[in-house]
Amino acid sequence: MSSKRLLESFALGPLQLPNRMVMAPLTRCRALEGDVPGPLAVQYYRQRASAGLIISEGSQVSPQGKGYMRTPGIHSAAQVAGWQEVTNAVHEAGGRIFLQLWHVGRLSHPLFQPGGAAPVAPSAIAPAGKLFTPAGEQPYPVPRALERDEIPQVVEQFAHAARKAKEAGFDGVEIHGANGYLIDQFLRDSTNQRSDDYGGSLSNRSRLLCEIVEAVAAEFGEERVGVRISPVFTNFSMSDSNPEATFRHVVERLNAYRLAYLHVVTLGTPGFDFTALRRLWKGVFILCGGFDPQTAEAALVNDEADLVAFGKAFLANPDLVERARLGAPLNVPDKATFYQGEARGYTDYPTLAELES
Repeated sequence: MSSKRLLESFALGPLQLPNRMVMAPLTRCRALEGDVPGPLAVQYYRQRASAGLIISEGSQVSPQGKGYMRTPGIHSAAQVAGWQEVTNAVHEAGGRIFLQLWHVGRLSHPLFQPGGAAPVAPSAIAPAGKLFTPAGEQPYPVPRALERDEIPQVVEQFAHAARKAKEAGFDGVEIHGANGYLIDQFLRDSTNQRSDDYGGSLSNRSRLLCEIVEAVAAEFGEERVGVRISPVFTNFSMSDSNPEATFRHVVERLNAYRLAYLHVVTLGTPGFDFTALRRLWKGVFILCGGFDPQTAEAALVNDEADLVAFGKAFLANPDLVERARLGAPLNVPDKATFYQGEARGYTDYPTLAELES
């Protein structure tokens, strides 16, 4: 199947995308001391600037939002300066880039938290499993439930991060409401067992997301803010008693804003009606979940999405757009280097031109 729709230009709010191929946010764990993106990150994003839109790796909105080693932040002056080098490189190469705003919530450990504090969450419920820390692999601890009067502070963390992202030169931001992190923890009834106005009903459970959207949009403008959700994500002990109802309600609430896009992670899971979300959503709809250029083209032709996001395919193929244009084979991603390896598995994947030289 030729990739004609995939390579069409597309108007995304004030941005004109040269194609409909989005680089999905990909945690790579290569940040320098102080959670600052370094020269390798500059090269990595520059190499992939032919994407219609790059969505950066998740970047913690505050020290409290951190849960992994060597992930970048977007709350300090040094981090802003590091990201400015990235955005300059992407723009000089003709690209467009959004920053993903991230708070991991309960998926952290006191070794990552200021003062060795417990991670925060909607409710004091620990996920199963372990995480890697500076002291080696550790079980997830029981988090501390956020007090009602602390929640506005979390909203402000996102607003502050949006201000910093704008200062760093990003074209927009994506609010990470997916993959079992803090916002997702508030949305799902398995992790949110609060009895105040942030728990219980669908309206209450989606309150934090809406408040963050409003705070971030006040800094960047609604049409430069996207939201990512993952209705069928089950890692980190995530579940919901009625995901169809929960996420239709989320989409209905988000329709109140003129957002840049809704980014939905499908994970190839059967049994959830993603087409219902597509019909319900009034704006630009991005699908993500194991696509290659051929399956992405089919999704566009079938009107399942306006844009398609690629994760591992962009990781391993900096020239993915050119490969889609030519119908060329793709590099195979090296899983051993996803979260380690410095340049190896990060900036050394060859382009077609390099393979032919």
